[in-house]
Amino acid sequence: MRFIYGPVLSRRLGFSLGIDILPPKTCNLDCVYCQLGPTNKRVEVRHSYFRIEDIIQAIEKTLPHLPKVDYLTFSGSGEPTLNSHLGELIKKIKKITPKPVAVLTNSLLLTQKEVRQEVSLADLVVPSLDAADQSVFLKINRPSPSVQIDLIIEGLIKFREEYKGQIWLEIMLVKGVNDQHEHLLKLKETFIKIRPDKIQLNTVVRPPAESWVEPLEEEELMEVAKIFGPPVEIVTETRKRINFGPKNNLEAAILSILKRRPATDEELASFLNEKPARIKEAIQKLLAQEKIKARRHYHRLLYEYYRRGKKDEGTG
Repeated sequence: MRFIYGPVLSRRLGFSLGIDILPPKTCNLDCVYCQLGPTNKRVEVRHSYFRIEDIIQAIEKTLPHLPKVDYLTFSGSGEPTLNSHLGELIKKIKKITPKPVAVLTNSLLLTQKEVRQEVSLADLVVPSLDAADQSVFLKINRPSPSVQIDLIIEGLIKFREEYKGQIWLEIMLVKGVNDQHEHLLKLKETFIKIRPDKIQLNTVVRPPAESWVEPLEEEELMEVAKIFGPPVEIVTETRKRINFGPKNNLEAAILSILKRRPATDEELASFLNEKPARIKEAIQKLLAQEKIKARRHYHRLLYEYYRRGKKDEGTG
């Protein structure tokens, strides 16, 4: 359904119902590791994009049919804070369900007081911070040249002072880019100033925007965790079967997931509680129709949405 995807079994949020309030790949960064591919044009100004009523209607229509939801999560096709309706949407969601709301953000717009106030309406905020100095920031996140990492860090510190809910700060580690010991120590100093409830270590497990990007091995992540100390945790893949109820259109369900994140056939079978044979059959149809494509990444065969500028058939 348009605006809604999942629930997916998130590595961090349990059964997470995704709320996607942006056109495909609407972002103010061009991160080298992004699973959605490169950002063709960075978006610097907030817009409304869609009608609030349409988004809320999609949520109201979907929620009663789901067996379990732990979080309603603003994520998906880009940076959620670029939607100027974010605050109003959180308010309206809280009127129709007691389920907690989470916001995943790249932290850039937390430099703005208005955005911090809107995001503060959520029960959980998962901001990201991959760099502690400007040179690393430019290499891994590729912002507009005028964007300064010091101001983003300052925004995160202010947000912690103002926000009473949970902050789980995520860092995406890329081998040879932001994992040098000296830089990790700078990040540790920065985390102490921000005071998040959790520090979540992640690395590149899905096909990145740039082919040269490499993940850290598990042992390397454990060494980083020792450097940071509490409250650090390593985020690992979760694969459990979820019963989402009957799926009238399996191919549409697969497209809805792949539009937001690449996945293996095993993951799709897990997400959709479907027999592997049926998943493989649907995948072959979608490949033949050129709606998805296959890509091998570190010995894993993943499938991803084939973006060609055409209307998303079967996903709305």
